[in-house]
Parts: sequence; C-alpha cells; structure tokens
Amino acid sequence: MKLQVKLALYNTLTKVAIILFTGLLILLSIEKISYNHIEVRLEDDKEETLKSLSSGDINSFLSSQKVYTDYNILKEEYITITPAIYNADVSNAVKFTTETRKVDKNMQTYRILTHHFNFNGHTYKLEIGEAIESVEELKSIIKKFTLLVLFIALVLTLISDLVFTKFLLAPFYKIIDRKLIRVNDPMNFDYEKIKTTTQDFELLDDSISSLMKKISNLFILEKQFIANVSHELLTPISIISSRLENVLLHEDLSEGSENKMHASLKTLNRLKSIINSLLLISKVENNQFDKADVVMIAGVVKEIHEELEDRMDEKQLKFTNHLKYIYSIQGNRPLMHTLLFNIINNSIKYNNIKGSITISDDFTDDTYTINITDTGAGMDQKQIESAFNRFEKFDTDEKESYGLGLAIVKSITAFHDIKVKINSVKGKGTSVKLIFNHQA
Repeated sequence: MKLQVKLALYNTLTKVAIILFTGLLILLSIEKISYNHIEVRLEDDKEETLKSLSSGDINSFLSSQKVYTDYNILKEEYITITPAIYNADVSNAVKFTTETRKVDKNMQTYRILTHHFNFNGHTYKLEIGEAIESVEELKSIIKKFTLLVLFIALVLTLISDLVFTKFLLAPFYKIIDRKLIRVNDPMNFDYEKIKTTTQDFELLDDSISSLMKKISNLFILEKQFIANVSHELLTPISIISSRLENVLLHEDLSEGSENKMHASLKTLNRLKSIINSLLLISKVENNQFDKADVVMIAGVVKEIHEELEDRMDEKQLKFTNHLKYIYSIQGNRPLMHTLLFNIINNSIKYNNIKGSITISDDFTDDTYTINITDTGAGMDQKQIESAFNRFEKFDTDEKESYGLGLAIVKSITAFHDIKVKINSVKGKGTSVKLIFNHQA
C-alpha cells in the first residue's frame, strides 16, 4: 500500500473516531439535558398543584377521599392525587421515574414525579407525568443526523486527505522517479534539486545526490583500474607467452620439459582469456562501447553457424535455422556477435551427442523475439536462478569453460536493452529467449 493511501486512511480513521465519540457524547448529553429540563418543569407543576389544593375541584375530591386525575387534551401530561396511609412525618423529597402508562387504550411512556404530602390531616401521593415521546423522537433524529454527518465527514475527509497527501508527497515521488527509477548511468545523473518546502524531502534529495557523486567517483576509479589491468596484466602475460614459445622453438628440451612448457602456455592463455572476459564485462557495463552499427540478426546467426559448424559436427548435432524475419537492431555488432555466439556455443557445449539445436523467431505487437533451443542436459530452477552469475559452471566435459559466458550475455543484453529469459527442464534441454524492443 502506498504511503499516500496509508496517511489518508490514518487521518480518516482518527477523524472518524473523534466524530463517533462526539456523536455518542451528544446523544447521551441530549437525553440527560432533556430529562433535567422535564424534571424542572415537573417540579414547577408540583409547586403549582400544591398551591391549588384549596381550589373547588381538587378540594372536593380530597374531602371525599377520592382519586383526583387530570389529563391535558393530547394526554401528554397528567396529574393524579391518591389517598395514602397517614404518615405524620412524611418526607418532602420527590422521586423521578420513567414508566409506561395506559391512557385511553394507548400505551405511553412518561417521566413521572412522585411526592407524598399531608393535607387536612390526611396523607396523599402526588404523581405528575410528562410524556417523553418527543425526547425519543429527538434522540432518533439526532442519531440519524449524526450518522449522516459521519458518512459525509468520512467521504470528505478521505478525499481531502488523498488530495492533500498527493500534493504533499509529489516532491517525494519526483525524487524517486527522476533520481532512482530513471537512473541507468550514474555518470549522467541529474543533480538538479527537486523543488519542495519539506525539509525531509530536501534531505532525501541531497542524500541521493551525494550518494550518486560517490558512485560516479567509484565508476571513474573502476574505469581507470580496468585500463591499468589491461596494461599491467595482459602485457606481461603476452611477454611471458612469447618467451615460452621462443624457448620451445630454439632450445633443445627434453620431452618432460616440453610438456611442462606447453602446460604453462595453456595456463597463461587460460588466464588471458579470463582477464579478457572480465574486461569485456566491465567495459560493457561502463558503456565504453558505441551503438553505431545496424546489426542484422539473421546475418550474425549465419556467421556463428559457419564458425561453430565443426564443433557441431564433432557432436553430430542437428542445427535447424527457422528465422523468418529480417530484423535489425541499432547497436554494437561485435557485442551482438559475442552475445549470440556465447548462447549458441553453450547449446553445443551442454548438448547430448546426436542432439539438436533450433533457432526460431517471432514478431508480435512490435516485439521481436528469438528462441535458441537445445536438447541438452538442462538445468533445475536453482541453476537457472544463478545462471548469469560470474564463474558459475555446470557439469560439462568442456575443459575450457570459465563460467563467464552467460555473465557476458547478461551484460550485453542490458547494454542493448534486450530482455533475456531461460526456460529449462533438467535432462530435457534448455531454451534461451531474447526479447528485443522494436527498432526497425
């Protein structure tokens, strides 16, 4: 989940929690305030009723010890005075309860004040009730209104937070895009600062730029090291090889000495080949080659087939060329030759006697692909994952394998923006797919 969405959700949830708490507080407060207001009114009605005890209607009921009852027109309020057991020390306290009473066959809930008093030597119980239906309706309306406000607040909060966080994080995503995702070559890094008022993003921008400067300096040192290695290692190896060859030609040596000389020359040539391969990988990765050639893929494959035909004949391999398209790529021809040579050479190296090698192509949706398939030993998933690692060697009878062929393939494909995929089944063979961007 993106940081922008996480921030928006967090802000929304916290605000929803606040709104819920506020809504609940309002509901509880409304009920308490309403009941307090009703109770104050009931207290006033009680005082007025007690003052009216000597009036004609009430006094006649009390004198005959009958129950006095009075309802208003809508039955929202009522007063009852009921004779009770005489108690000379009757308390002046009042009690409030909420009860349901049946009035004219209709059940209604009232907030009721109950009070005992003495009048003319008798004790009476006074009840004054007020319907609370309006309070319940008010609570229902407030509840619905609170839910509506909550929903609207939730939507508005989510939208506003998404918009704000998008605006807030825009410099961050620019930094990621321009200074990390789009960076293919540290030597061409864009050091222009991203405009932002957020100090954290400024620090991130400066840190990435500083890191890229260090990487660029290391790249320059690596190129210098490569140049030094080329001179300091290859030149002495060539000199030693020449001297050993001269000794073999002009000196009278025993058979044992000649064998040792040949073994030394073979070791030097092996070392020279490894150094040349590593130098090639480093130069490709440092973009020290141009891409000025128009490379015809089918032509390169034909050349490689002619070069390796003798090796195929030795293993009695059947070579099938199913290339149908005339496709060209803007790139470096020697590197493309090395790329295809290493793949086809591996198809020979790891193939079985009397096996086959098939090269086919396809052109769909502006994408050109080549498949080089063999019927060799194949690889398991672990071997496929490490196939492009340097010095990764598999079981083979080939004594001159250094484990650098596919590492070179990986570097050259990355240099030409070509994707390479390996599909293989142990014991059944391997298929290497090259996926080209449309250029011709």
